[in-house]
Amino acid sequence: MKTVSRRLALWRADLEAGVCAIPDESVEGREQVRVVLEGVTSVATVQQDVEWQLAGLVWPDDLRPGVLVTVVWHPAKDEMVLRTVPLDEPMRVDGVDYFYEYDPKVVTRDYRPDQSNRAKVLHTVRKLGRVFDDGSAVLSEELLTKRSGLGRGAKGAFLLRNAVDQLIREGFLTRVTGSVDGSGHPSYPAVDGAAPTDMVFYAPMVEPVPTDSDRRDHWVTGFVRKLPRGAQPSEKQRDLYQRASENNEVAPLAPGYTFVKKHHRNG
Repeated sequence: MKTVSRRLALWRADLEAGVCAIPDESVEGREQVRVVLEGVTSVATVQQDVEWQLAGLVWPDDLRPGVLVTVVWHPAKDEMVLRTVPLDEPMRVDGVDYFYEYDPKVVTRDYRPDQSNRAKVLHTVRKLGRVFDDGSAVLSEELLTKRSGLGRGAKGAFLLRNAVDQLIREGFLTRVTGSVDGSGHPSYPAVDGAAPTDMVFYAPMVEPVPTDSDRRDHWVTGFVRKLPRGAQPSEKQRDLYQRASENNEVAPLAPGYTFVKKHHRNG
C-alpha cells in the first residue's frame, strides 16, 4: 500500500475530545493503530463518527483551535504520524497564543465567548458572518441586532450600541457598507446594483507573542491593523500613527491599514 496523507485544522471539540480525522484509505478495518504524535508513540482507537477518526489522543497543551495538523499513514511502518509546523514567530490572535501554523477561518469561527456583552457581539459576528481567508468577517447590522442575544427594544439597542462602540475602540470592528443577496448572504464590498446595507467588519488582532505571555490583564501596545477593502484610516489615526512611528513603535502604515492606539485589555 502507498502512503496517504491529509492536512486539516483542529477544532476545539477535537482537542477536548482527543480525536482527529484520518484518511479513509488508512483504516483497513482496523480497531486500533499505532500513532506517533510530536515524537511520542501511543495506541489510538479507530472509530467512525461523521468520518473515520482516531480517538483517545492526548493533544499537547500548546495546541489551539484552528491549528493545522498533517496526518500521514505509513503502511510499511504500520503507523500513523501526526505533525504540526511551528511558526517562525509565535503569534497572538485576539489574545490567544499560537505556536504552530493555523487556519485563520477556523480560528475566527471556533470562538468561545464569555458572558460579557462585548464577547456576545464578537461571537455573533464571528459565528454568523461571512468569513474571509485571512480570518476577517462581515455581518449585517440588522442580523447582528436580531442574533446578538442582548435583548430587544430600547435597552437591547443601548447595550448593543455600547458593545459595538467598545469593539470599534479596541480595533476589532469597523462599520462598513456592503450588500445582502436574497438568501441573506452578505457581500463586502457591495455587489454592483444591490441595495446598500450597513455592516460591521471584524478583523482579528494579530501581534507577536510578548516575552511575558502569561499576562491576562495588560496593556496592548499600539499596532497596525488591516482595514476593510476600500477603507482608509481617519486623520486622527494617521496622527496617532505618526507619533508612534517617530518612536519606532510600529511597522510602516501600508495602504489598506490603520493604526490602533495603545489600550488596556482584560484577558
